[in-house]
Amino acid sequence: MQTTETISRVIDLMDASRNTIYNMTVEEARAIVTRGDPEGIRGIDGQFALVGRDGKTVRMARTIGRLMRYFIAKLQAGPALVISDRIDDIRSWLQSEGLADQFHASYTRMVPAHHAVEIRLLGCPDPNPTYRRFFSPPRGTMPADLDAIGERYIAAAHDEIAKWLCTVPEDAPIGVCFSGGIDSGAVFVLVYHAMLKLGMNPSRLKAFTLSVDGGGDDLKQARTFLEALDLGLFLEPIEVSRSDIRMDEAIRVMEDYKPLDVQAGAMTMALYRGIRSRHAEWRHLLDGDGGDENLKDYPIEENPELTIRSVLNNSMLYQEGWGVDSMKHSLTYSGGQSRGYARMYAPAVESGFATLSPFTSPSVIAVAEDIPFIELTDWEHGRLYQLKGEVVSRGVRAVTGMEFPVFEKRRFQHGVMADSAFADIFPEDPQTYRKAFHALYA
Repeated sequence: MQTTETISRVIDLMDASRNTIYNMTVEEARAIVTRGDPEGIRGIDGQFALVGRDGKTVRMARTIGRLMRYFIAKLQAGPALVISDRIDDIRSWLQSEGLADQFHASYTRMVPAHHAVEIRLLGCPDPNPTYRRFFSPPRGTMPADLDAIGERYIAAAHDEIAKWLCTVPEDAPIGVCFSGGIDSGAVFVLVYHAMLKLGMNPSRLKAFTLSVDGGGDDLKQARTFLEALDLGLFLEPIEVSRSDIRMDEAIRVMEDYKPLDVQAGAMTMALYRGIRSRHAEWRHLLDGDGGDENLKDYPIEENPELTIRSVLNNSMLYQEGWGVDSMKHSLTYSGGQSRGYARMYAPAVESGFATLSPFTSPSVIAVAEDIPFIELTDWEHGRLYQLKGEVVSRGVRAVTGMEFPVFEKRRFQHGVMADSAFADIFPEDPQTYRKAFHALYA
């Protein structure tokens, strides 16, 4: 006869200081998550990962800009729910309790972004968590007016940046991870404009651009971008050597094995560590991660699972993957950028930075979802790929008055070093990345 046990212990290893909430305290936000009201959770303004317990019920919720995982451990006195942003923290806790034999990385679960995860009973048998969406923006209702769309999208990003800037201590330096591409370019220009508008001293600002062994095209692009706006004095190249780019180290820090994310994460780690070596006390950084997802600017041809119809017909496909009810949804990792944001989040935590990617904020994603992509593109790939430059450049002009340089799209990891060096560091076979990940827990 099976018995059902109630929750014995909840071990919350999350660092509450990593939440950035603008309209209430963390304690007030946690109380809303505890109640499990989706509209209430949607009303929490900011980036957060929170857990609350109400008797036999535990609820967890997060935005894309924060990670949260959980694991059910079995103790003699009853089960325990262990919650952390890292797999290795969960393993360390189990080891400290003499429960290492219960651990396997695949037994951990990721809270999917934009959902409240509810666990009512833990024990024998294990329960299935339930998911309640708290973020479901309208889709495609805006008129197909690129000027109006751009202004609304960039204004939303500007507002997120301005709110974040007001949380940064006065006179603390602020950096932007900068390639001169559309997304990082927009973030830099909006930070600069917001600082002036808020009466802040822009001399606190730097644009950090990575270059490996002096190679790659990003540094040249970054310099051209800033000089076109007469802002070249803000550029600070971060030059590292090829030996600073380590695939295995990125896999360890990110706790994932997706090749493109690992490659981007390895470059991000090198950039962050390079900044840290120069500026020991620096803490506050921004980046443009999420811009590609919002404006669907990925080459569909590179993914045999996708068509332009699946990309344009599925709500937040690039942000959330195929959805929590899908066979393709990974319980261990979630999907889309909900999973892939580890490429930015984990290196930032490892290097001691507090970061903001304004394009991952629900308020900005909501505007992006409301863009009438089908009407604007008529299902044509080329028109879809041109759309981001049009939307962002028009929006930056409307919000800041600046003429925004637009360059051809290039992935971050491909712009910071020579192609030959990249091929030497990163193998093509995805199984190599997967094997390196599994070796961490052998």
